[in-house]
Amino acid sequence: MAELGKKYCVYCLAEVSPLRFRCTECADIELCPECFSAGAEIGPHRRWHGYQLVDGGRFTLWGAEAEGGWSSREEQLLLDAIEQFGFGNWEDMAAHVGASRTPQEVMEHYVSMYIHGNLGKACIPDTIPNRVTDHTCPSGGPLSPSLTTPLPPLDISVAEQQQLGYMPLRDDYEIEYDQDAETLISGLSVNYDDDDVEIELKRAHVDMYVRKLKERQRRKNIARDYNLVLAFLGKDKKDKEKAPKRKITKEEKELRLKLRPLYQFMSCKEFEDFFENMHKERILRAKIRELQRYRRNGITKMEESAEYEAARHKREKRKENKNIASSKRGKEEGKEGEFAAIENLPGFELLSDREKVLCSSLNLSPARYVTVKTIIIKDHLQKRQGIPSKSRLPSYLDKVLKKRILNFLTESGWISRDAS
Repeated sequence: MAELGKKYCVYCLAEVSPLRFRCTECADIELCPECFSAGAEIGPHRRWHGYQLVDGGRFTLWGAEAEGGWSSREEQLLLDAIEQFGFGNWEDMAAHVGASRTPQEVMEHYVSMYIHGNLGKACIPDTIPNRVTDHTCPSGGPLSPSLTTPLPPLDISVAEQQQLGYMPLRDDYEIEYDQDAETLISGLSVNYDDDDVEIELKRAHVDMYVRKLKERQRRKNIARDYNLVLAFLGKDKKDKEKAPKRKITKEEKELRLKLRPLYQFMSCKEFEDFFENMHKERILRAKIRELQRYRRNGITKMEESAEYEAARHKREKRKENKNIASSKRGKEEGKEGEFAAIENLPGFELLSDREKVLCSSLNLSPARYVTVKTIIIKDHLQKRQGIPSKSRLPSYLDKVLKKRILNFLTESGWISRDAS
C-alpha cells in the first residue's frame, strides 16, 4: 500500500513525491524537477505545454540546513508582502505570511537570505554604476536642501506678519508670486480613455506648475538673503546704524545699479565680497598709476615721494591763486560795461559769473537761459534713467544758440559729453 502512494516521473521513472510538475494538457504526465528543467518530451507531450506545481509548496528553497524550515509557499508569501507593504513593515508582512511567523522571524529570514545571503550578494552590487552625483548640496544627497528643506520662519511680530501677509507656520504668503499658478493643475484628472496627446498635454501643465513653484522658492530665497523683508518693514536702517560700513561713493552706487542683475546668481555675501574685491582692484590700479607717475618723474624711493607731493601741491596752489587773482582783476575792470545789457533783467541774480558772460555774449536774457538750461538737464537725466524725453525747446532757440549752450553745460559738468 505504501508503494501505491508514491509518484514517479514518467520520463526517468524516479520518485517525485516531494515535488513534481503536472502537464495541464496531457493526461497522467508528471515530471521531476530535473526532467522539467531539461525540457523532456514523451509521447504527445511537448515542452511548451502548460504546467501545474503539485505538492502545494511544502518543500524548502534553501535546503534542510536553512534556519526556521521556511517552505516555498511561505517564501512566495514573503516576497509578495515585501512588494506590497515595503521594507520595514514587519508586522504587516508577518500577518501576510501566516500566524506561525513572528515579525522578528520575518525580518531575520529576509535579511539573512535575501540581502546578506548568496542571492543578495549576486543581485545587489557593492557599488551602484553610473550613479548621478548631486552637486547642489555638500552632502551629495539625492535632492538639494533648497528644494526639500523649508526655510525657517521669519522672526517678526504678529502686527508685522499681518502687514506683510505672512503665515510663519506654513512659511507662505497670502499673495504668492504668480497667484493663479494652481489653475494649471486644479482641473487635471487622469482618465483611462486619454490618448497620447492628452497625456502629454497634462504632463506639460504639471511641468509648468513645477517651474512656477521653483520660481516662488527662488524669490523667497533672494528676499531672505538680501533682507528685503526687513527693508520692507523699515528695520534695515537700524541695522545699518548699528554696524556702520565705509562710505560708498556716487560712482560705486552707479556700479551697483549696473551689477544688480547679478543678484539672482549670487548670494548676498558672495556679491558683497565680489564688490569689495572690485573696490580693492580700483585702489590697486590707482596706486600702480601713482607709482608709474613717480617713476616718470625720476623718483625711485617712497621717502622721496612725500617731498615731491608737497612741492607739487605748492606749485598747483600758487598757479590756482594766480588764476583767481587775474580773473578777479578782469571782472572788476570789465564788469560795468560787460553786464550792462542784462543786469537789470529778471533772473540775473540766479546766474553765475560764467553764465553771465555766456548770456551777455549770446545776447540772451537770463530768464530764457534758465528755461533752456532746465529743459536740457531734465532731458539728460531722463535719458540716463531710460525714460524717453518728450520736452520741446522754445522756438526762439536756434541751432547756434543750442550748440553754444550745450557746449557750456558740458564743460561745466552739468551734462555728460555723450549726451551733447
